[in-house]
Amino acid sequence: MTTHARDARLIALEDLAATERLAQRLARHARPGDVFGLRGELGAGKTTFARGFITSILGPTEVPSPTFTLVQTYEDDHAVIWHFDLYRLKAPEEALELGLDEARRHAVLLIEWPERLGALMPADWLELVLEPGVDEHARRAHLIAHGPRAQALLAAMDDPTP
Repeated sequence: MTTHARDARLIALEDLAATERLAQRLARHARPGDVFGLRGELGAGKTTFARGFITSILGPTEVPSPTFTLVQTYEDDHAVIWHFDLYRLKAPEEALELGLDEARRHAVLLIEWPERLGALMPADWLELVLEPGVDEHARRAHLIAHGPRAQALLAAMDDPTP
């Protein structure tokens, strides 16, 4: 896939707190139907990102990794967030049994291991690839827009207002 400068961004994250701040910046602009795909090796910071994103919207709340439950849902009067961890999926169709289609209609989706969805991944989504940075605590985040809404989310990152 070819991306253009407006479709992708590379951000250096010096530590876990920087990963959480990135999540908070994106969460400010999230709305129902938005899909964030979180890619990276085990321990890359996907769940740290998700935790920062969810608590930024809902306030202090426990955000366990959904590795064993495969999906966790969070909601309050203002937002609904579904956090998927698809690491253990054997086939993309299994995600439909988890309520993926239902969630896309009314919630913000955070999907760890989105590559496991194959052709079931929606056409419009923001991909975040987390990889090691310059030291053991640092990461690099590649943000790649797939579709117009994802491009708008990337552009919103430049907005300095809260």
